[in-house]
Amino acid sequence: MKINVALDGPSGAGKSTIAKAVAKKLEYVYVDTGALYRTIAYHVISGGIDPKDEIEAVAALDQINISLEYISGAQHVILNGDDVSDKIRTPEISMGASAVSAIPKVREFLFDLQKDIAKKNNVIMDGRDIGTVVLPDAQVKIFLTASAEERANRRFKELQEKGDPSTYEQVLEDIKQRDYNDTHRETAPLRKADDAVEVDSTSMSLEQVIDEIVRIIKEKTSGGSDEADGGEKKASRASRELMPVRPITKKKKLTFVKLFFYNLLRYITIFVYHCYYNIKWEGKENVPKDGGNIFASNHRSYQDPVFTALGARVPISYMAKEELFHKNVFFTALIKLFGAFPVVRGKGDMQVIDTSIEKLEKGRNLEIFPEGTRSKDGKVGKGKTGVALIAAVAQTKVIPVGINFKGEKLKFRSKVVVRYGKPIVPAEIGVTGTSAKDLKKIKNEIMDRITELVH
Repeated sequence: MKINVALDGPSGAGKSTIAKAVAKKLEYVYVDTGALYRTIAYHVISGGIDPKDEIEAVAALDQINISLEYISGAQHVILNGDDVSDKIRTPEISMGASAVSAIPKVREFLFDLQKDIAKKNNVIMDGRDIGTVVLPDAQVKIFLTASAEERANRRFKELQEKGDPSTYEQVLEDIKQRDYNDTHRETAPLRKADDAVEVDSTSMSLEQVIDEIVRIIKEKTSGGSDEADGGEKKASRASRELMPVRPITKKKKLTFVKLFFYNLLRYITIFVYHCYYNIKWEGKENVPKDGGNIFASNHRSYQDPVFTALGARVPISYMAKEELFHKNVFFTALIKLFGAFPVVRGKGDMQVIDTSIEKLEKGRNLEIFPEGTRSKDGKVGKGKTGVALIAAVAQTKVIPVGINFKGEKLKFRSKVVVRYGKPIVPAEIGVTGTSAKDLKKIKNEIMDRITELVH
């Protein structure tokens, strides 16, 4: 019996890149179903047809002959005799693919081709509904995801390398729109299969994601009838350390001069903010007087780093997407002055971890927004593992923060309440390493505390 691996997930999660690498490692056939839908979209759009026009799009199927060829181990999509592999990788075709994939007749058109390939080969097939519709009986089902901002950044860099003029903002908007389209379409909407293993790649390097998926596939297909053995394997995974612990010493402190000018600026900013907003800070007794601490906050607005920092006597560093450091010289100097450092998304987070530990070790505080994206309705979303990993590696205090205001956006004289919770000490809650079990424990504790402060 051939082994089928279904890899589903939202647009820009890196499914194609990762599936190709995994297929190469395991010597499986890689099937990029997204490329098939893109090819139909390309054919439709090239013919002057609106991909949302179901009648015209379906009529165009009679003129389509699609095949997959593997040249030097790479998949090439052939449309009516022409290789269109590069032509189908643009934002316009991406949006078109989302539209045509919602048409039942288009899905039926490609369904038989996908099933036939899976019957004859060990395959890893990626798409939106592979585990739920195309290969519901696949031995391995994986749901690969990442934050919208992270996915947009990856796609933006990819397009830049190809000379595409699209801006990051345009790519992000396309990603969000496609997410909505894919999850709300009537036919085979994007959703995680009940028996799929979720892999969130937001805070993982490409190599880490590939290794993790290879591990999952080998584990799922290696058999193992003994329940005790299964329990031992599960326990082994849970106890595996992601990276070594490097507790910060807190020996280094910022100079008196730096602290003096920082706090002078802080009090001036507090006065300005009191004039503009109806703002107050609660729980300031929970804010440590020294540096080397992590502040973990919910994310409501672009003002959040300032809101959080104004309650701390020691400067706070925070991560900022790399694009912000290329806007202009003045803006770059300003955000650096306030402690921002760039995150090069899509290239792995080891450097981010090292930089974060370095900031903490130098006596600065560090702010992280575990949700990754801003919440428009004020509800606390699902936290990522980044804050848990840094806290576990550094073995330092985490101060949960809840930022509260009504409405989607801040307005003049908006009532803003910033609440600081009691510090979370990793060792005190039993987190002394970076295993999956430890990271899940501290992440859940952080998110629970933040949620309590948001009301």
